[in-house]
Amino acid sequence: MKPSKTRRQIAWVAASLIRQRPELRRSEARRLVAERLCPSGVRPHDVPTDAEVGAEFQSQELAARTLLWEERFAHYAELLRPLADVRQDAERHPEGDALYHSLQVFELACDAAGYDEDLLTAALLHGVGKAIDRRDHVAAGLKALEGLVTPRTVWLMESLPMAQDLAAGKLGARARRRLESSEDFEELALLAECDRRGRVRGARVRDLEEALDHLRELHGGQD
Repeated sequence: MKPSKTRRQIAWVAASLIRQRPELRRSEARRLVAERLCPSGVRPHDVPTDAEVGAEFQSQELAARTLLWEERFAHYAELLRPLADVRQDAERHPEGDALYHSLQVFELACDAAGYDEDLLTAALLHGVGKAIDRRDHVAAGLKALEGLVTPRTVWLMESLPMAQDLAAGKLGARARRRLESSEDFEELALLAECDRRGRVRGARVRDLEEALDHLRELHGGQD
């Protein structure tokens, strides 16, 4: 028998609630939604199962991811373009503006690991926060990219300062062991190396749209 409209509605709203509050159990979400939608009581056959709520949750997550993947490159471009106006310390960054630096890092990462979409995304976007909040550009950049990059890309970006400290011998032993224990440590070390090397005046790089096109093609080939 086809589920009732009320049953489908409770499942949909419960799934939406779990997406907003991941700590909720499905049964708890069902109870809260049923009380909200049916304050006078809900009939037993109008109560969805945990499996129905889970299926609706997966459907909503898939739809959200599809939309984000389609729109993410436009957001990347919006965040990257202002970097062209961000001038950096001339001694540490003789190459000039932050966008040119990011494109150099991206180019070097492409040469070293052109197949790794997460790494290349982190290489291109690691400095976007500099146009938002220079005091803590890593946190600002990750907040602006929330939901638009993979968890692995997030880890690479947020761990990059520690990787640079490690290379400079400034990282404590406990933090070093934690960093080195990650299965992605080699890629992080590579990203840090590209970041250090991507500071050359007059280096040849592809332009922003070409870099984004490369990521689009790479992502399309992995679907």
